[in-house]
Amino acid sequence: MTRIFIDADACPVKDEVYRVAGRHKLVTYVVSNSWMRLPQSLLIEQIVVDDGFDAADNWIAENVKAGDVVITSDIPLADRALQKSAVVLGPTGKAFTQQSIGMALAMRDLNSHLRQTGEIAGYNAAFSKKDRSQFLNVLENTLQKLQKGRSSFDK
Repeated sequence: MTRIFIDADACPVKDEVYRVAGRHKLVTYVVSNSWMRLPQSLLIEQIVVDDGFDAADNWIAENVKAGDVVITSDIPLADRALQKSAVVLGPTGKAFTQQSIGMALAMRDLNSHLRQTGEIAGYNAAFSKKDRSQFLNVLENTLQKLQKGRSSFDK
């Protein structure tokens, strides 16, 4: 059965994930470095990890399996989840794939280098209503495709 993992510390679409996951009756793991208020649901499980570097990412990468869905904007975590055959979505609805992850990692490294040398500032685009809407659409479509794929395997 598909499960959902949220890299929750800076995720702007947690409420949207809860709604869609609840509709599909999917277990959702909310993984963070600190406690946060969550909706009351038997399908939502909070995982609070140590404050160690990448502790939340490590927990997700160690527990995710093929066919699970990971919600993250962390590109190295996306790569690790893809290696386990999980589906990985960014909070804007952009899917990370085996074909796109190499370029995403390279751009991340390049931008990090440019910030360190002062060539660019650490600017992130604002999260918009359009991003939220696109995420909802992509998550719903992804879960429907996963369910269709699973039901065809069950026959």
